[in-house]
Amino acid sequence: MSIAVELVPYDPDWPAAFQRIRDKLERLLTPYVVAIEHIGSTSIPGLAAKPLVDIDIILRSSDDVPLATQLLLDQDYEPRGNRYDDDVWAFMLRDGKPPERIYLCPPNNQTHQRRVIFRDHLRSHPDDMAAYARLKLDLAEKHRRDGDRYTAEKRHFVDAIIDKASGTP
Repeated sequence: MSIAVELVPYDPDWPAAFQRIRDKLERLLTPYVVAIEHIGSTSIPGLAAKPLVDIDIILRSSDDVPLATQLLLDQDYEPRGNRYDDDVWAFMLRDGKPPERIYLCPPNNQTHQRRVIFRDHLRSHPDDMAAYARLKLDLAEKHRRDGDRYTAEKRHFVDAIIDKASGTP
């Protein structure tokens, strides 16, 4: 099954949407939550993005994943599995305005840490953010009907930015 790639210009309402979603999730998942972070392209001002809000929820413990999962399922979030064998569990709420993609992360999860490093670097380095925007638009054009390929082909750029931001040679 092909997954279409739809990029839209940055929407200045995305931070407020994140805050509204964050507040809802915090109420729903208390006391399991340590932090809730806006990640992905909608968290980077000025960057074109798929029109959905990506959110990492850092849980107190891996033991909290089943309980948090059931709470999300009860709120009509669709389970999307653990795609990268990294203990991060994805969920989608398609009828949200905007749609929400939620990730349950155990504490000290490397995937979450890398997402934050990437986000923070692009927020403070406009040249790298512009290069990423150009790459995304090019890949979205090339792989309009193949979201997995679109994502995979961004990996080298993402890894290079994380290495640069982390001081890794």
